[in-house]
Amino acid sequence: MKIIDINADNIDEEHICCAISDKKGDPCVSSKKAWMKNQFDNGLTFKRLDARGKAFIEYIPAENAWYPIHADGYMLINCFWVSGQFKGKGHGNDLLEACIADAKMQNKKGLVVVSSIKKMPFLSDPKFLKYKGFRLCDTAKPYFELLYLPFDDGASKPKFKVCCKEASIPEDGMILYYTNQCPHTEKYAPLIAEIAKEGGQTVILRKIESVCQAQNAPSPFTTYSLFFHGEFVTNEILSENKFKKFLKKKGL
Repeated sequence: MKIIDINADNIDEEHICCAISDKKGDPCVSSKKAWMKNQFDNGLTFKRLDARGKAFIEYIPAENAWYPIHADGYMLINCFWVSGQFKGKGHGNDLLEACIADAKMQNKKGLVVVSSIKKMPFLSDPKFLKYKGFRLCDTAKPYFELLYLPFDDGASKPKFKVCCKEASIPEDGMILYYTNQCPHTEKYAPLIAEIAKEGGQTVILRKIESVCQAQNAPSPFTTYSLFFHGEFVTNEILSENKFKKFLKKKGL
């Protein structure tokens, strides 16, 4: 199946594959597309299958990535998602190989990606990546793994920055760090703040607006990281029901 590049010339007409409708005026879609438009000049690449569905890979030179890592000379995979009817047909291999070819053409040292000890929502599948040759090069609490695929065995190893290693911040309360790198955050970040307010609680929203802020964030996954009384809770973008369950569990 043909792979399409989404770029500055066609992004307004093309869909971006995520599990939301690509309707004009949708704040989720428009927020993600606006974020992408601002990153194209920094080397952002988005490739998807020529189909209506969730099968795509998004990557950017690590120096410009919205992650707190040291990985100069590498290409960082932001998001790599193949689901539903597209699984088991080799499309994941095709997308990854396209990324590898692009990185080699740009003389990169290899690929790097933030993953997890086991498969978790919104993070690339570590089992698949390790099967494809990715190696562990660093870890961060409580479950993050930094995986890399060097093109040369002598290439330096990427690593997490110290600021994101301990899964903690020196503040109480509920604090959510997020970006528009994922379209879902534009809906669900304000949603949990509103739910908390209705229950007499407060969620402090800290939207990361620049690569500098992202590269100095307190969590490896800047797209969405919720903290409670200083401790990291989850990178999963919480729905209304899941957030209410979290509040109930905490007695709030």
